[in-house]
Amino acid sequence: MSYIPKTPSRHRSRSETKTPLTPSLTAGINTLNLGYSLAPSPTKARADASMANPFLSSRPASPTSKRSVSRSRPASPIKRTTSGVLHVSESMQRQASGGVIRRGGVESRLDVVTRDYIPPKSEKRSKSQPTRDTRDRFITTRDTADEVAATLDLMSLNPQSASPGHTARLAAAAGVPLNRRVLAYHEPPPASSSDPLMAQARELARPLYARPGALPTSTSATTSKVRKISTQPERVLDAPGMVDDFYLNLVAWSSLNVLAVALAENTYFWRADSGEVTHVGEAPEGTYVAAVDFSNDGQFLGVGLGSGAVELWDVETQAKLRTMAGHASQVACLSWNQHILTSGCGDGSIWHHDVRVARHKIGELAGHQGEVCGLRWRSDGELLASGGNDNVVNVWDGRVGDVVAGSRSGAKWTKRNHTAAVKAIAWCPWQPSLLASGGGTSDAMIHIWNTTTGARLHSLQTPSQITSIQWSPHRKEFLTTHGYPTNSLMVHAYPSMERVVEIRDAHDSRVLWSALGPAGDVVCTGAGDENLKFWRVWEVPQVKKGKEKESGRMSSTKSGILNIR
Repeated sequence: MSYIPKTPSRHRSRSETKTPLTPSLTAGINTLNLGYSLAPSPTKARADASMANPFLSSRPASPTSKRSVSRSRPASPIKRTTSGVLHVSESMQRQASGGVIRRGGVESRLDVVTRDYIPPKSEKRSKSQPTRDTRDRFITTRDTADEVAATLDLMSLNPQSASPGHTARLAAAAGVPLNRRVLAYHEPPPASSSDPLMAQARELARPLYARPGALPTSTSATTSKVRKISTQPERVLDAPGMVDDFYLNLVAWSSLNVLAVALAENTYFWRADSGEVTHVGEAPEGTYVAAVDFSNDGQFLGVGLGSGAVELWDVETQAKLRTMAGHASQVACLSWNQHILTSGCGDGSIWHHDVRVARHKIGELAGHQGEVCGLRWRSDGELLASGGNDNVVNVWDGRVGDVVAGSRSGAKWTKRNHTAAVKAIAWCPWQPSLLASGGGTSDAMIHIWNTTTGARLHSLQTPSQITSIQWSPHRKEFLTTHGYPTNSLMVHAYPSMERVVEIRDAHDSRVLWSALGPAGDVVCTGAGDENLKFWRVWEVPQVKKGKEKESGRMSSTKSGILNIR
């Protein structure tokens, strides 16, 4: 049996007769009615369908509808076999003529496809791989605060919507909104004002809010309500020809209140009580003065030369007593212990000279690989401390009486904590076991040592190289002088190591040398700017009348410095 191809629905001609049912429902009912019997011819089939269809018999057909019925092909045989047979009753015909079919009737049994079903896309993953949460554990990705509040409401953390629990009671006691973020991002604080006047005002007011031991600058030297340190020198002396050399030691102050200064190849005395300046002597031709130091009683002056010789001068008569040769290079540091004059050489050796005998060398200390630039005897003469360009601090046993001439001895303690040359060496006058040492530019560290046990007690980092250290005999403080870039003087408290005061730019060049007056109150500093400056750092404590005669010599600096002309 031949079939006429079905025309697509969008090109199919529609009947002009207004039918209350949909075309899909009409086609379905036609298919069901065709299932009664198979017509031998298309004409007879169309006649039978026309008589059995209740929707077509009640209304007259128009010519257009006849053409559409005749052109449409019969239903598919597959649909006839699978759809089944449904008898149309009179009640159904009445419902169809009224245009209404109850739910559960013919339409409920028809599978009418209105649109294609598109399944949702799903990612294929392995069964062994768990679902990964890409959210951050600490930074939330929510956009609005309403979502946070809604989430907290679902967690039953809102005291208004749920019974007040432990979290709600804490929130109520602290006064924190429960459904709002406690921490949130805000705009950065405004930048500081670039007004130079405001910046200067803040700089001037900074010491008012700083701790006394942590003053960054010397704008105010007040360390307490009763103590003040002047940031200006009491006197400035011109020193033309002073050599700008870190390794030399060109300033010394005796117990008789006489200051010795080496200017190139000349040596001068300056008497603090009268202001008199005296030319002592001149170094041999082709050399220079590298170090000066007074004996303990102030009667003799040792002078180290660049040639390696050591000269001995009488302070009173200003005459040279003797010359002690033997060193291979310059003698840049000297230190006295009674009649023993110890010298440090550029080759790293340290010699003991007995100035009373002709064969002056009575001992040699070998413990440095570089030039010896710092040397200091302890006041009791039991220990000797030395610092060298090899970044080493050595502490030697001072008992040289039993040392045979020409023999060598090793150091009692050797410290290698510094990372630069060690020139600053000083013993504490009120606690003899304490030794302070300071490093050069690449180190700039102050170390305090216990020479009894060899332990390092304190360390302090400074902003620049340390050229000298002076302990105060009246206070638990010490002073340090510094080179580039600060060129400053600093006073530190002990044992807290706090900065009491700092005098920046004390000289126009690096401060290389310092000497403490016999009274322990005034410090003289020398620098490469060819100036000597006197600073009153400490005050001498008042002495009772019964002890004034005994301490007359110690108070000579204070009484004489006021009479400097």
